[in-house]
Formats: sequence, structure tokens, C-alpha cells
Amino acid sequence: MPKVFRRVIASKVMTTSSTTTTTPVSPKLPPVLTVKGLGVDLQSANTWVEALSALEFCIEEGQTFALVGESGCGKSMTALALMQLLPDVAHLTSGEVDLKGQDLLALTEREMQGYRGRKISIIFQEPATSLNPVIRIGEQVTEGILRHLPELSRGEAQDKAREWLERVGLGEVDQRFNQFAFELSGGQLQRVMIAMALAAEPDVLIADEPTTALDVTLQAQVLDLLKSLQAERKLALLLITHDLAVVKGMADHVALMYAGEIVEVCSAHRFFQEARHPYSQLLMQSLPSTQKRGGDLAAISGQVPPLSEQFVGCRFEPRCPLATAQCQDPLANTMRHLTFPAEVSIESSSNTALPQVHSVRCVRAQEPWVALVREPIRVSRPTESSHDEPPPKSPLLQVKDLKVSYGLKGGGWLSSKTPVFEAVKGVSFEIAKGQTLALVGESGCGKTTLGKALIQVLGPKARVSGEVILSHQSLLSRQKETLREARRQMQIIFQNPFASLNPRMRIEDILLEGMVSLHPEWTPAQRSRDILELLDQVGLARTSLQRFPHEFSGGQRQRIAIARALAIKPQLIICDEPTSALDVSIQAQILNLLRELQTRLGVSYLFITHNMGVVSYLADQVAVMKAGEFVEIGQTQDVMDNPKHPYTRRLLASVPRL
Repeated sequence: MPKVFRRVIASKVMTTSSTTTTTPVSPKLPPVLTVKGLGVDLQSANTWVEALSALEFCIEEGQTFALVGESGCGKSMTALALMQLLPDVAHLTSGEVDLKGQDLLALTEREMQGYRGRKISIIFQEPATSLNPVIRIGEQVTEGILRHLPELSRGEAQDKAREWLERVGLGEVDQRFNQFAFELSGGQLQRVMIAMALAAEPDVLIADEPTTALDVTLQAQVLDLLKSLQAERKLALLLITHDLAVVKGMADHVALMYAGEIVEVCSAHRFFQEARHPYSQLLMQSLPSTQKRGGDLAAISGQVPPLSEQFVGCRFEPRCPLATAQCQDPLANTMRHLTFPAEVSIESSSNTALPQVHSVRCVRAQEPWVALVREPIRVSRPTESSHDEPPPKSPLLQVKDLKVSYGLKGGGWLSSKTPVFEAVKGVSFEIAKGQTLALVGESGCGKTTLGKALIQVLGPKARVSGEVILSHQSLLSRQKETLREARRQMQIIFQNPFASLNPRMRIEDILLEGMVSLHPEWTPAQRSRDILELLDQVGLARTSLQRFPHEFSGGQRQRIAIARALAIKPQLIICDEPTSALDVSIQAQILNLLRELQTRLGVSYLFITHNMGVVSYLADQVAVMKAGEFVEIGQTQDVMDNPKHPYTRRLLASVPRL
């Protein structure tokens, strides 16, 4: 159907439904950005599917509006729709995006170029893929300034670019100005993205997962930077994230999305104190903590439904533990954009001067069961353990005086006089069968290098020394032929799932590759059965097998990488930030799975992470790494509750908390 014709029809339907919807926010001053009835369709095969359904929200000057929800719910699609950057297979079907009196959706692409970056800007989710790899960093920032501030000369624009790079705390700006994206760390790339987004001084900033891949200290710095710039420029900030602790520390208002629609919207205070939707409650109960150690997290059963599904009634009903017959209303979904259930306005149960607007899309929103906010809704039950024997006295993995160094000339070793960079400086530790050692520290401290050295994937440019013993067998002395046996016992989940998955292979082939190579004795029927079971365990639809990695979101790709490591059934798994890109509910599902495998099969983990909640929940011991060395190592509770080293105390102080 032609785009214009579809929008005319949709606008008529939206007019019909406008009398039944409530405006989520009623600000005292006119909002900077107002979104009304935003609808987007995606082309899938030979049909159109509804990606966004009649979204409504507004953001005031100087305020932060958080958009929260699982991967695939439409958060990033919303951001792209606001910026008019939708892919070719997506079309706006309805709505209005009012930016200080101008409907952005009514602008042509040429007109929108004057607004994009100048009035409304975005920090993309993956800075490493958003920056041009063949253009120097300084030139990329300068380019945007010249585009929107043509009155400046190139020299003045470059000075302004340097000023912004300094303001975002990049450091050594003159050196970084002439570097390429691949020469910067993840935290540095994120700062460059922030500088690019703010260089033309927009009124609205969209931050799409701005801290997902950052360690806790960098995350704290980036969030503090956004807060200070927001206060200085009175920015209206749309924060897209799945980190509820970040939401609590940053947001004024929260909207929770599910399957393309907003199911709950209210002030941040009320969201964390009086959330009414079952989905909201389950998300908060999915968060790992020390108190939940030893038990299952409240992982939400099932998965976010595909957009091609024909919804009948409430979209969350198939996964809701409190669903009843009244949650289904086939008649309500016969007309597009007339969603069911309708929004319900909730009165506050506490004496507070905060805004009273609280809308929930649930037929049971006003029932007394809201008290379940403080009583866990159990969706899964603890798995029965068949691994009851205590861990053996002899460790599964022993690491003694491990060192990793690089030659500084061209990255390789030229001579004995070649200056070296020591990435890992003589660390020692042990991991027993069925135990977890968490490795924490800031980006660049050597955590990932240590993990790659253990499994020997660093390549010839690295010089590795020391002793690594797995199941009484020395690993560093093994050659290629004998490494195959060791890798049956030890696997790694890489930090960047997009880079570690072959883009030309379908998901089924990716999962089969390790099975065929390392376990040729397994029958095809056994492999197929294990693959389907793995997809269920990591929360992916079985229809994913014939798709390619680029067809999935970042969180979904992470689940594929986890499934690939688990497919070999190893004794030890090196987990390099395996949950950093996952939503809290999927994170709970993965943590439950890892704990179950550990309890039932005695699997051990070296868990590299910056998520201290995960450390408290899963780890038996914690090693804190700084500049290639361990500054503190001990039992989890001792380190988390009573850290001895100043660096550990600073690291823990940076953790956002609920």
C-alpha cells in the first residue's frame, strides 16, 4: 500500500482512538518534544507488521524520559522514527512528533537535515559501528559542526570540535583528534559519540543504550557528563536503556515498552515504588543480588512475541503469571491502532507531591494484587540438583604467574631490545570444579587479554608465559593438534558477539560448527536435539536457525554466542561480559541457566564482568584487576562488603544502585 495512502487511513483510525487514550505526562511548561499516536510498520516477507503502535509521550526542558523494555520491543525503532532514520523496509503509518511547534514527520528529508543534529540528535547504541572507520575522529566531529554552523570557518569548527572533545573528558585531544575509531577504546568511542551529538547544541538528545558496554567507573563518568551537560544546556533527554539502576539515577519519567506499545508510564519515583503492570514487577524481580544467591531469579517465561504475530487481547498475556480470561478481547484488535487493554489512570497510594499521572495498560491494574510488588512472582522453580557432591580439593584450573606482553613496534616482536607493553603482569589464581571466579576492573586493565590467553587465541603478536593447568594438563605447552582436546573442556563467550559470529553463516551452522569439530561422535539427531534445547534455554525462537547474525538485535546476538559456547558442553567457560547487552529478564534467564549447569554438571566459570549485581549473585570468589595485576582477591561477600584496597572501594562506589 502506498505510504501516503496508508498514513491517511491510519490518521483517521488514530482520530477515532484519541478519545480513549490519556496523555502520559502533563507538564507545567510546554514540553520540548511531544509524540502523539506514533505508528510504524515493517515489511516482512510479503506482508506488513506493526512495529510501533500509537506511542504517546512528551519530554520537558531539562528532563530525562527513560524508555525501557526488552530487546525487540521497539525502543531503538522509536528513536529512529523520531530522527526520520527508519530503514527502507519501515514506514511511518501515523502520528506526530512535535519539536517546539514543528511536526518533524511533516518535513521532507532535505528539511529534516536542518533539524537532525541541530535541533534533535542521537547517541547510537554501538559507537564502534556508528563512526566512519576511514575518517579521523576530529574530522567527523568537525563535519557536523560545519553542516549546522556554516558561519564558522574550518579552523573555527576544528577549534570547536576540540573544545567539545575536551568537555566530554576524552583526554589527550590533540592526539585523539587525528586518530581513527579503531585506535580508541569503547569508553573513548562513547565520548566521541557524545561530542558529535552535542557539538551543534541541539534541544533534544536521544541516548540509545549509552553505557551498555562500559565498566562501572566509565559508566558513572558518562552519566555524570550527561547530567552536567543537560543541566548546563537544559537538554530534553530521551534515555533508552535496559539498566533499571541507571534509570533510577537518571530519569524523571519512565515508559515501559512491550511488543511495540507502551504498557506503563509514570514518574520514576512511582515506577520504582508503585509499579502496577505485571511486566514491570517481573523486571524488577529479575535483578540479581546477594539476597537472591542460591535461588532462581524471576526470569520471565517465553519470549517477546514476533512482530508478525496477530495479537488477541493483551500482548503480555501469554507470559503473564496473573493472566485471566478477561485479558483477551478479540474484537478490540480487529481495527488497527485500537489497542487492548485500554490505558488506566492510577491514583497514588502514598502521600507525595510528585506528579500524579500514572497510566497502565492492564485490565487488573487497579486490583489489590499490586501488593505482589514486594512478594516475588515465581515464574520458574529451582532446578533439582543431581550434583550434590562438594567440589574436589584439587582445582579444575590452576594459573601461576601468567604474563602477557606485546612488542610495541608494529605490534610484533622484532628483537630482544623491542620495548614491550605488559598487558598481564604475573597473576595467579585457581578455580575449583563447580565454582565461579568473577574478574572485575576497568576497561583496559587486562581482563579480556587474560581470558584469551587461557584459551590461546591471542595469536603470534602476544608473548605468553607462566603456567596454565586444566584438569592436570598443561595448556601453554600444547600444540595445535592437542589443543583440540583442551577446547572440548574449555570454551569462551566473547565480549563482542557481532564480531565473533560469522556474518555469512546461518545460526544453525554457527551452533553446529563446534559440535561437528570437537564432538564428531555425536549423531546428527543428537546435535539437532541439543540445538533446539539450547535455543529454548537462552530465550531464542526456534525459527532463528535459518537466519543470519545481522538479523538480530545486540542482545539476541549475545544469546547466540552463549548458546555456541554451551553447545560443546565444556567443563570451564570463560564468560567475557556475557550479559552486558542483555535485558534484565533475559539476563535472569541466562544466569539461571548458568547456575543450573553449575549445580547439575559442575561447570566452572571465569566470569569477566562489570555488573556487580551479577558478581554478588553468581560468584564464589572475586579478583579485582588494575593495570594488569590483581589488587585484591577473596571470597565474594568479603570483597563486596569489606573491600580492602582503595581501588576496589572506588570501583564499588561507582556502581549505580536501586
